[in-house]
Amino acid sequence: MTEGTRKRIVVGVDGSEESLEALRLARRLADLLDCRIDAITVWEFPAMLATPFPTADWSPRVEAERGLAEAVEAAFAGEGTPGDLTQSAVAGQTAGVLMDASRGAEMLVVGNRGRGGFAGLLLGSVSTTVAAHAYCPVLIARPHRD
Repeated sequence: MTEGTRKRIVVGVDGSEESLEALRLARRLADLLDCRIDAITVWEFPAMLATPFPTADWSPRVEAERGLAEAVEAAFAGEGTPGDLTQSAVAGQTAGVLMDASRGAEMLVVGNRGRGGFAGLLLGSVSTTVAAHAYCPVLIARPHRD
């Protein structure tokens, strides 16, 4: 199969340990299923900005791209990043962006919880929403904890 016709595994990445585990799981599955990996992070303009615009010193998109690159590097430290992994920083609401990205994908992989503030929850709002509404099977990754 050519690169353009290979199936995709989409991974939601927010830099949390759960999303790093999602990347690692996606790599193993991609190798088994001959898929490429699309790592996606989602960003929004902060609501507190009266006029949401980037400045010469700050851009939420650039910050999101930087965070995604750092997360990918951390997830595959020592192993090397898969050569066919693509990285995208997309503006929008996380669950909606990931659901749209799941169209035509072989699988969507997300962490069980992200950076939200409710540490006691078994599933976060994004993982719950995409599990119920994605256009492909969803794997919810959970890091190994002792």
